[in-house]
Amino acid sequence: MNQPFSFWDRHAALVFALKTFAAAMLAFSIALLLDMPRPYWAMASVYITANLFTGATYSKAVYRILGTLIGAAGTIVLVPNLVNASELLSLGIALWVGICLYLSLIDGTPRSYVFMLAGYTVALLGFPIVSVPQAAFDIVVARVQEITLGIICASVVAMVVLPRSVASAVTTQADAWLGAARRLGVDVLAGHGSDQDRDNERIRLAAAASEIDQLGRHLGYEVAASTNIAQGLQRLRQHMLSLLPLLGSLEDRKLALNSDGEASERVAAIGARIARWLEEGGHDEQETDALRTALDEVQPALDVDAGWTDIKVAGLVIRLRNLVDVMHGCRLLREAIADGRHPEQLPLVFKPDTLTMVVPHRDHGSALLAAASVALAVLGCCAFPIAAGWPDGVAAPLFAAVVGSLLAGVDDPLPTFRNFYGLFLIVIAVHGIYLFGVLPRITAFEMLIAALTPIFVLFGWMAARPATARVGAMLAIYFSVQLALTETYSADFSSYANSSVALMFGVALTGVICGIVRLLGAGWIASRLLRSNWTTLAAVAERRSDQDRFAIASLMQHRLALLATRITVVPAEARSDAANLRQLRTALSIIDVRRASLGLSRRARAAIEAFFARLAPICRIHTTGPLPDDLVGQLDDTIASTLQESSGESRDQVLMGLAGVRAGLFPESPAYQPREIEHRTVAA
Repeated sequence: MNQPFSFWDRHAALVFALKTFAAAMLAFSIALLLDMPRPYWAMASVYITANLFTGATYSKAVYRILGTLIGAAGTIVLVPNLVNASELLSLGIALWVGICLYLSLIDGTPRSYVFMLAGYTVALLGFPIVSVPQAAFDIVVARVQEITLGIICASVVAMVVLPRSVASAVTTQADAWLGAARRLGVDVLAGHGSDQDRDNERIRLAAAASEIDQLGRHLGYEVAASTNIAQGLQRLRQHMLSLLPLLGSLEDRKLALNSDGEASERVAAIGARIARWLEEGGHDEQETDALRTALDEVQPALDVDAGWTDIKVAGLVIRLRNLVDVMHGCRLLREAIADGRHPEQLPLVFKPDTLTMVVPHRDHGSALLAAASVALAVLGCCAFPIAAGWPDGVAAPLFAAVVGSLLAGVDDPLPTFRNFYGLFLIVIAVHGIYLFGVLPRITAFEMLIAALTPIFVLFGWMAARPATARVGAMLAIYFSVQLALTETYSADFSSYANSSVALMFGVALTGVICGIVRLLGAGWIASRLLRSNWTTLAAVAERRSDQDRFAIASLMQHRLALLATRITVVPAEARSDAANLRQLRTALSIIDVRRASLGLSRRARAAIEAFFARLAPICRIHTTGPLPDDLVGQLDDTIASTLQESSGESRDQVLMGLAGVRAGLFPESPAYQPREIEHRTVAA
């Protein structure tokens, strides 16, 4: 990294806090000059939109504008038509919030912000104008203008003042990821560390890769990022998707050869050379070519007399060759990205046909449960003020919609809401100090800026740090809205007390309802993630899912990333299987077998499809523990049937693919033993 930028990178959180506060004050001052009715909404919108990276700020700005417009349209449709039926209006807003939140959780990409914002914007705009429905259109239009002003100011400041590129951040994170992957490769080849250490590192790498994916989705909104860089990063991500299952397969195949001293010796030397090459960064082109030549010499020929040991050695050698090709391709792509060259110009050995987009995991059940809990919380917060005749209590469902939506992604709501409850109590106290102790003494705009700087810079700094990002952003938005800064000072204790009580009531009731509805917590979500891997494997075996290797690899590795935050509730055996990506590796082996089996006889293809047909329903209902013993027997029969085929490339690929299925599904089973197969039995 260039030295002149090191200072700004070290203090990125503080720089972001100062930039965002400057943008907020710019938006607030322009709103005052334009005589907007609620200029503080422009200020709050800056904190809703701002991001550490320029491209992410632009994309968030686009999504916020779209979400605001959709929410504004929903407000105009719902409030004037249902204002005389408060129960129906409450139900309509609650359903709107729930449906939009469900769509947001299902989408799972930065674009999901459109749906979430469209949901709680109706609450933000709708509840305050219930008392003046005749002015709904004018108020909504004014609010959209204020929000748009804040978005523009946040985007302009992000572009002009010390901009941070998404492309540079993605490449920096990718460099760190590849360095860690090389170290894991060395550990696998040299046998360093424990199995648990390597499992933990794979889980960590999967989580880091998911973060890179999320950040990379903002590249299209960054004008400074060229098409060459964007496509280079996509190619690099495809290589990264191949590395984790490849390293897991290498580890299993090395372990399978350890019982055969002679076979292990045949590949030990070349494995040690590749480990040294990885330690040195893989920069030596001559050594790269020499490694490929050495691997070609070590690889056994799978002729008609080839045994299971030869198949295992050949499979390991091919995986080592894949490792060399993928890591070499990563280095070439990284250099091309730095130079701005197009990836098509590179001599990549590992070169997929298409630029497959990352496929995220979607859990409709947990998304529906989370959305329903927030909708019920909004409905409950509406019911109490209506029943109690508390007009100022209309703020309670507003806060329920906003806080509930922002915290919908947490597994165990009650502890999170308890933490936020304490924070909001502190902020309410600080709000009171500012409202009644500081603001009455402000006589100039410069004094207002000086008074607000400490608290908003603190919130901005918190929003820029991953550990406190959600808390910092929420507090900044809340404080901006609750201060309700306008051209003239006006505040009374009754309004302050009512809004504070409504906030605490809304947050408390939302926490209780979400905690009850989502009582199952992290363990239930983790079990669903593990179950979905088996379901995907069954779909691949049945040809009911996408047969794109990279789509499946990205889907299952995203699940591993989601498991990373819940790994403490995952049983040890299931954790090891997930970390080793056994279901993913098996699915990829099935795809390879199917493609290569087209060159085999009809009898051999029938045996292979019969095994897959038997495997699919077992995987669909499987949870934990070993698979049935007779299933590995049928797989061994299929291997024996394939061994009887005429030697050739198709036969070799099918054999190594079936060996991959065996290693993935039956790692503890005894080694394959040669057997005779009666053709009529296979045909049956």
